[in-house]
Amino acid sequence: MNSVQFTQMKDGTREEYEFLDRLESEFNQKLPERILAALAELQHSLSGYRVSRLQHSLQTAARAEADGADEDMIVAALIHDIGDELAPYNHSQLAAAVIRPYVRSEVTWVLHHHGLFQNFYYAHHFGGDRHERDRYQDHPAYQLCVDFCEKWDQASFDPAYPTPDLEYFRPMVRRVFGRRPFDPAVLGEEYSLS
Repeated sequence: MNSVQFTQMKDGTREEYEFLDRLESEFNQKLPERILAALAELQHSLSGYRVSRLQHSLQTAARAEADGADEDMIVAALIHDIGDELAPYNHSQLAAAVIRPYVRSEVTWVLHHHGLFQNFYYAHHFGGDRHERDRYQDHPAYQLCVDFCEKWDQASFDPAYPTPDLEYFRPMVRRVFGRRPFDPAVLGEEYSLS
């Protein structure tokens, strides 16, 4: 079989869906390489900063690693802005959706909310509420997100910071995104993202 025969999903047969499942499984095994390719494209993203969006992402991950973060958080730091090009107004949620099946819930929560927490550094310059993040101050991952932004994200625009290239992080990306998706042993306690 080269393709299914149905034109509406409701008409598909078991054999066709088993065929599609095999193809999807093969395709999904290449997810780490697609993530790495998307990261590489950030070299040509937003301008105006002293570093490219790729350099910012690499530097954020390097700072996380230097600070002793575990591999899940380092990879999260690496991909935290992967959604900038396709979802400029909700890039945080896109990054969280990408990593959610592979890491513990607190990591997903931090990525989901880091854009809002970053507002602390500049929203007041545009008449916004820099303390909007405080509505989450009772959340178990609140301080983790504050620290993610303060120590790693907002600080990673320094062209002089010693930053490894994308190749350095390739094995980590492959390990994290090579896991069985939604493994309860990895995800831990599920946090609401709202």
